[in-house]
Amino acid sequence: MKKEMYIIVFITCQSIKEAEKIAKILLSKRLVACVNILPRIKSFYWWKGKIEKSQESLLIIKSKTSLLNKLINKVKLIHSYEIPEIIAFPIIGGYNNYIKWLNSELINQNDSNLIHK
Repeated sequence: MKKEMYIIVFITCQSIKEAEKIAKILLSKRLVACVNILPRIKSFYWWKGKIEKSQESLLIIKSKTSLLNKLINKVKLIHSYEIPEIIAFPIIGGYNNYIKWLNSELINQNDSNLIHK
């Protein structure tokens, strides 16, 4: 049996309100087990040929690799940015009981009932 890979996903949002909305939707679909929100970060980035600066909120999401494409597709539908930052990092280890809990709170990859509601 293939071992499941777990991930941390970062998503930046234009406001805490948008971050909370995205977090609640992803949780309700069980695409994520946990979301932390850093309500106010300062971002500097290139956009359309110039350096921009913004106040944003950052979602720190715990999920699994097999749900990443579904998570990305859901976020693209509801995010206000033209090109939202959605990046994933592998979890290479952690407290075993936490990893078990994380897995128990996520939908099965083949269970699409929650995702399409």
